[in-house]
Amino acid sequence: MCRIPSKSIQHMLALMFAVEEINRNPHLLPNLTLGFDLYNAMHNDMRILKNPLRWLTGLDRGIPNYTCRRGAEAVAVISETGVSVHMGTLLELYRIPQLTVGLFDPLLSDGSQFPSVYQMVPKETSLALAMVSLMLHFSWTWVGLAISEHQEGMSFMSDLRGQMQEHGLCLAFVELIPVEQNYQSALDFAPVFRIMASAANVVVLFGDSTSFRSLNFYLGYSQITGKVWVTTSHLEFTNTVQHSLMNTFHGTLIFSHHHSEISSFQTFLRTATPAKYPENIFLALFWSLAFNCSISQADCRTLQGCPPDASLERLPWNLFDMTMSDGSYYIYNAVHAVAHSLHKILQHKSEAQPPGTGGKGTIPRWQEMHSILKSLQFTNPAGDPVNLDKKKELAAAYDILNFQNFPKGRGHKVKVGHFSPYDPAGQHVSLSEELIEWATGLTQTPRSVCSPSCGPGFSRTTREGEPTCCFDCTRCPDNGIANATDMDQCVTCPGHQYANAEHDQCLDKKVTFLAFKDPMGMALAGIALSLSVLTAATLGVFVKHQDTPIVKANNRNLSYILLISLLLCFLCSFLFIGRPNTATCLLRQITFALVFTLAVSAVLAKTITVVLAFKAMKPGRTMRRLLVSGAPNAVIPICFLIQLTLCGIWLATSPPFVDTDAHSEHGHIILLCNEGSITAFYCVLGFLGSLALGTFTVAFLARKLPDTFNEAKFLTFSMLVFCSVWVTFLPVYQSTKGKVMVAVEVFSILASGMGLLGCIFVPKCCIILLKPEENSLRRFRNTRGKSISKGSLRF
Repeated sequence: MCRIPSKSIQHMLALMFAVEEINRNPHLLPNLTLGFDLYNAMHNDMRILKNPLRWLTGLDRGIPNYTCRRGAEAVAVISETGVSVHMGTLLELYRIPQLTVGLFDPLLSDGSQFPSVYQMVPKETSLALAMVSLMLHFSWTWVGLAISEHQEGMSFMSDLRGQMQEHGLCLAFVELIPVEQNYQSALDFAPVFRIMASAANVVVLFGDSTSFRSLNFYLGYSQITGKVWVTTSHLEFTNTVQHSLMNTFHGTLIFSHHHSEISSFQTFLRTATPAKYPENIFLALFWSLAFNCSISQADCRTLQGCPPDASLERLPWNLFDMTMSDGSYYIYNAVHAVAHSLHKILQHKSEAQPPGTGGKGTIPRWQEMHSILKSLQFTNPAGDPVNLDKKKELAAAYDILNFQNFPKGRGHKVKVGHFSPYDPAGQHVSLSEELIEWATGLTQTPRSVCSPSCGPGFSRTTREGEPTCCFDCTRCPDNGIANATDMDQCVTCPGHQYANAEHDQCLDKKVTFLAFKDPMGMALAGIALSLSVLTAATLGVFVKHQDTPIVKANNRNLSYILLISLLLCFLCSFLFIGRPNTATCLLRQITFALVFTLAVSAVLAKTITVVLAFKAMKPGRTMRRLLVSGAPNAVIPICFLIQLTLCGIWLATSPPFVDTDAHSEHGHIILLCNEGSITAFYCVLGFLGSLALGTFTVAFLARKLPDTFNEAKFLTFSMLVFCSVWVTFLPVYQSTKGKVMVAVEVFSILASGMGLLGCIFVPKCCIILLKPEENSLRRFRNTRGKSISKGSLRF
């Protein structure tokens, strides 16, 4: 039985349609009729040159460079790309122009090897970008690739791999399909099995129908579901589809070169019948198969038993497609290219030769054809520009088609989008997703990824030894965010902002400090105020009872100085609470150091006074002169001046200033006072600590002096409390940050001051207010006499 595929029938009819259209056009080749011969090029290495030689020589057993043909000479050959590769060398002997349709072949573009070949299909320079743009649109990052194992396939793979790497996409696998593949052994089916087993749900198929014939048949027969195939219009799979929705290629996305519709072509197809073209044996053969007619075995032309209303329009899509395919469109353009070339040649000859002269030109026709074809540019009847000058060829635009199969072969291709390489980056592809029918088994847009996307708050960490599309999701570190999907690195928030709990956005930090309205600040301020009032009250009690023995016995002037300094200590804590500013930063540490130096030096002076007072009781001692001269009181100004000098040097070299701390407390910027020179700060503290330690030592040695109205033990205990507070303060101060550190210092000021106030003055106030009978000169003398007689004085 003679057979012919439907694709070839449409190609043949496209050629006939173009020839008839040209012959009807009075402005193209006037007074000249364009004709054609049809030959079947068999895709077999042993027989592919048989019909070309028969056409060239006119003999069944053709001999190159000899011809027995009679009649008109052919001016050009139109063939498929695969055929041209094989017979191109033969036709080069005759310098006959060859116009090829089908997949662009880089080999045929070699002008030195094939100077007579003109490829009607533009070079697929933008196809890789088009497919990558589609992948980016649907976020497909893990894609498989199956290509024909020939030069154009390898060239496309190189372009696609480069575009995918540039845009962060990965190839899950690459399967090379041999040009000659029969799938006769289990090993031959290995590419099919790997495609089926791959986790990639999107597979790009690139090649021609001949290379993919066996693979397409097996894929279609297997009824693979859940995979989206992306291919070009050059790859035909209509013969492999089933008459049901359950088929492999349902939902395939097809890239087809953009061209205008030629509506008159469908009108031509509706009227094309074997009766209209009785000399066309190929149309008769196809008719007999499509409509179940009987055909004469003698001439393969005579048909019997055909339906009276038989037409190509009645055939289902899988048997014949009424829409002009890309191959038919380029055949249509090829015929018009030949016609335009001939028209220019005849026009040139008519202009070059005077009227009435005859004779043939001296230039052979093939040379004239080549001189026109190599730079030919024209607009076809559909309004599309046609360009055979490869130096001026522009990147191609593509229509994106969706193959939708329906029962009984009623499938069709629906245009669902468009690609233009001239649109802005990121906008190359426009799609109408609501028109897309996805592969069988998919109810929504499929995903094709090696690893699930890392959502906001996570960054991608590439797995060692694997492609970049295979990664793990790592939580962003503190103060780092990822506000988009699949970010390679987390972004660190600026200093004035912090990362939220989800690590997907930066929030402005709240400015904070030890404020009066904070619970901590409010509590410390309340304590400071209470202690200040208590100190002032104590001072008032001492002033009111200044002539009583208990006040006079312990040097009331030193007591007044100590109470005033303690009052100032409690009040200076207010400099540490509230919003820091330049004035408070300069005053707080300086004031703290000076008033505490005044308080501790006053305690030291009182201690020395107690010691000298008991030493002066023994005859012959010089201590009496020191006591009467008020020498112990000189300790206070000396120590105060030393501390004042240190503070002056501190302020002159590196004074404190207002600073911010954006790291100690999450989500907050802490306003604080920077001490400026840490060395100067610790020198001031060191002097104060040394003074306190010396005072404690003297008080400790005088602790066993007589008790009545003697405050030696109270001074010792008060300095023990004072030193304990500040020894504890140092490590705690170093280990805290922000406003807690300020609170620790305020608490230490209040605790140490309260220790001095409570240990030294509270017992005296109790005697003055609660036991006035003990605050008398008689009691003082009796107690003093007993203490001296016992010999209690040891120092």
